[in-house]
Amino acid sequence: MNNIEERIAASPEIEAGIAGGFRQPDDDLNQTSPLLAETSQENSVEAEEVSPLSLMEQLLNDPASSIRTFQYGQVLEGLVMYKDRDELLVDVGAKSEGIVPSRELQSLSAEDLQNIRIGDSLLVFVVQPQNEEGQAVLSVDKARQEKSWRVLQVKHEAGEIVEAQVTGYNKGGLLANLDGVSGFVPSSQVSGLNTFPEAAKQGEMARLVNSTMPFKIIEIDRTRNRLILSERQASQVQRDAQKERLMNELETGQTRDGIVTTVTDFGAFVDIGGADGLVHLSEISWNRVAHPKEVLKSGDRIKVYVLSIDPERRKIALSLKRTQPEPWTQAALTYQPGQIVQATVTQVAAFGAFARVADGIEGLIHVSELSEERVEKPSDIVKEGDILTVRVLNVDPQRKRMSLSLKRAAESYNEVEQEQPEREQEPVEA
Repeated sequence: MNNIEERIAASPEIEAGIAGGFRQPDDDLNQTSPLLAETSQENSVEAEEVSPLSLMEQLLNDPASSIRTFQYGQVLEGLVMYKDRDELLVDVGAKSEGIVPSRELQSLSAEDLQNIRIGDSLLVFVVQPQNEEGQAVLSVDKARQEKSWRVLQVKHEAGEIVEAQVTGYNKGGLLANLDGVSGFVPSSQVSGLNTFPEAAKQGEMARLVNSTMPFKIIEIDRTRNRLILSERQASQVQRDAQKERLMNELETGQTRDGIVTTVTDFGAFVDIGGADGLVHLSEISWNRVAHPKEVLKSGDRIKVYVLSIDPERRKIALSLKRTQPEPWTQAALTYQPGQIVQATVTQVAAFGAFARVADGIEGLIHVSELSEERVEKPSDIVKEGDILTVRVLNVDPQRKRMSLSLKRAAESYNEVEQEQPEREQEPVEA
């Protein structure tokens, strides 16, 4: 029997009206219905003019006559009427207050319980519509959980990121708590976790317990109590958003702090605050570098110069060497023809050998300047890594070229030799 049926059954006047086809009430009806008499006085209307249908509507709308009935699973807002260490009594509009036993208050901390006051509004879940004492049995725990499920469903449909505390782990992944709802994070959905060996993976998951992490809901099924989360997808969404913001604010020529994330054969990727840019091998150092790992390793904190930005391809080109002065700008002041310097052979070619005299400054020892005797193969005289004493023959900062001589290092240098034309340095691939 629903509310309307109960109210009708509780009113003999209405039953009489229904039985009589809603005939006009007689004098006895007016005398036995206080509500009808009161209504008649307030509106100065004779009792004969009030129909049983109007009476029924008034009874149904009268809060004093309204007694709610409940079903399992309803979530209701009630007022706390009584509180002790074992239970709460909550007014939810039933014939008597509903009872919240202590076993249904487990999600509340001791502080939460202490802060509950008589008259406070409280969200409760109907566990049992009526017990032996005629009271509704209610649950705060299930109400909070039900509310959380509804909020999570909305967030899932909107594709929003949620934050939750990792509460534990098992062989398959992490366990998380989202306001009373337990979620599972497969190990494949935790960034970087699958790079660890199986034994180390368990230790890494144990390290994450009690930490708060961002998650994306990838599956939710309330009926099966199933909530699957992904930290990896959440991190990717956040990085995409960060990269979008960074691409909008980034400008060519800026210098940024960064962290080396990956070193490859062709360069290094550097995180500059939400997006990775590439420092190509040729932009790592003013010196000749055979492999990026000679200079950089993952985790290094460096400053980089923004070379270019490609919004369409979402690529950022960076330079490490351009955060430092260009060595050749001071070469003419530092090195003069005739000067004796130490140089390290960096590359041997068919036409001679390149030697580094300072960071970013290399000179060519032409094959004719390696020895007084005729040299067929420069590799017969020098090899990479050799440290030589050489004489500077010529310096051209604009063309970034320097001519060196090994055979003249021990000779006295005269004006005639200074005026000899510089030999063109054959091009060589870096």
